[in-house]
Amino acid sequence: MLEEVSRIAAEAGRIAARRSGSDYRRWEKVPGHPVCEIDLEVNVFLREHLTALDPEAGWLSEETLDASDRIERSRLWVVDPIDGTKDYLRGRSGWAVSVALVEERVPVIGVLSAPARGEHWTAARGRGAHRNGQLLRVSGRRELCGARVPADQLSGPDADLVPVAKPNSIALRIALVAAGEADLVATLRWGFEWDIAAAALIASEAGAAVTGALGQPLAFNTASGEAFGLLVSTPEIHAAAVERLRERALAIV
Repeated sequence: MLEEVSRIAAEAGRIAARRSGSDYRRWEKVPGHPVCEIDLEVNVFLREHLTALDPEAGWLSEETLDASDRIERSRLWVVDPIDGTKDYLRGRSGWAVSVALVEERVPVIGVLSAPARGEHWTAARGRGAHRNGQLLRVSGRRELCGARVPADQLSGPDADLVPVAKPNSIALRIALVAAGEADLVATLRWGFEWDIAAAALIASEAGAAVTGALGQPLAFNTASGEAFGLLVSTPEIHAAAVERLRERALAIV
């Protein structure tokens, strides 16, 4: 099934890429959270083709009203038609189509299509992760100090870390850890499953440690479709990163 999901996600990426820079409607769902008609167009395409591929699977997407019966199903499509919409609207490359298949609350297939970057990421549980067909492996970073983090800037208690280029898409930031081009990605907020499901599998299959911000296991197909925080890193620095973030995370959760 990975090959079929990969093909569908790639076509969805091409649909979005063809419309990039054209004239289309855009608005804000809530302040600071933009959406455009291409998000909706890609969502319709993905739902039609993924549902045809596995009609019994539930559906969870950023651009679809959530259906409560999904939590009763053993399998679930988790989709973000355009993750990183802000970069898409600005004509930048830091966006991706994100598709995951979750089974019994665990991602088993994950695909990111990022045509503006010339990248196509795939993973299947137990079969490794690939970018453009090349097997991925996390870096050998063993010390938290000096770890590379996709960020615009780092200061205060994190000034000992090294910022690297930050795509707007959180999924792509996670994928950079899988590719060994970053060592750590962390968020300290409530987020949605569709932002991370595919990338979390890609990172874990590349050897990364993937948990919530407090080191807790991630679960998918939850009633809320949300999770608190995210921490993706090379295995050797994960415990130190959890400890560094603990007080900040507890002040928010």
